[in-house]
Amino acid sequence: MIKVALLLPEDFQLSSIANILEVFETVNSIQRSETGENQFKLQIIKQKLGSEYPKFHGWNIKTIRSPANYNLVLIPALKRENLEFSVQKNRAFIPWLQNQFKDGAEIASFCSGAFLFAETGLLNGRLATTHVDVCPNFVLKYPLVFVKPGRTLTVDWNCYTSGGATSSFHLIIFLIQKFCGNTIAIKISKLFSIELDRYHQSYFSTFRPVYSHSDELIKSIQTNLEENYLSIRTIEDVTKKYPSSRRNIVRRFIKATGLPPIEYLQNVRIERAKELLENTSKSVSEIISETGYTDPKSFRKIFLKLVGIPPLAYRERFKLG
Repeated sequence: MIKVALLLPEDFQLSSIANILEVFETVNSIQRSETGENQFKLQIIKQKLGSEYPKFHGWNIKTIRSPANYNLVLIPALKRENLEFSVQKNRAFIPWLQNQFKDGAEIASFCSGAFLFAETGLLNGRLATTHVDVCPNFVLKYPLVFVKPGRTLTVDWNCYTSGGATSSFHLIIFLIQKFCGNTIAIKISKLFSIELDRYHQSYFSTFRPVYSHSDELIKSIQTNLEENYLSIRTIEDVTKKYPSSRRNIVRRFIKATGLPPIEYLQNVRIERAKELLENTSKSVSEIISETGYTDPKSFRKIFLKLVGIPPLAYRERFKLG
């Protein structure tokens, strides 16, 4: 069962909370009818309990002092009036979010909830979006975040954000697809009349190598993969140069970067292919040879897997000029 924490911050937008609860509960209802079990264990989290009974429309509430780790943390939209003040009122969530992320939780923010997410520093160097009306303020306040105004959603490693209005539904569906698979995602999209093609936004994500870890050997391997992706044919071409077993290197690489070395290399190559599709008129055959691939079929398969659409469809959407 996937453990999900839904924050109940000060100045939350009720519609954002309601939409998240309704869709995730619908998933559970479908799963119970098919398997007898819930897919998600959903918990509402507050900074602290006041004098009110610890319930929210029938849902039990826990606080950030409750010892628990979650697989997924959801940050709902905040009221857009005086966002900076609202973020300050929710500062107790920041170390809690940082600790959950450190312990392996994936984090998603909806609409203006990106401001609280960004305040943790976890979006620094990552892609993000938010409601189009507050994007200019977001850019100014968080210059280390790669802001994509107008995007429906962004996906950067295990950090997710959505734009305003119905964009939140597209992010919810994306998360359901990730954790539950295509079949349940399609069922939910039909029930809530959400156009699937709008949420399938993996082509919006950008591969950004992570160097924040302290493993110097892995940093050296990362640099090797990024600089020599054209000539590397097997991972053994890289690992044999280092005084450690292949198994140990792979284990350390995954721990440091979140990816096995071969997937890291694929991401480096496909990111280069995306740049060439966006900025040049080179044919797909030329791009294949310039990204280290020799098999067109393999290239197209990996591109589709990582980006979500074929190379020519990507060019049609994102070619500059």
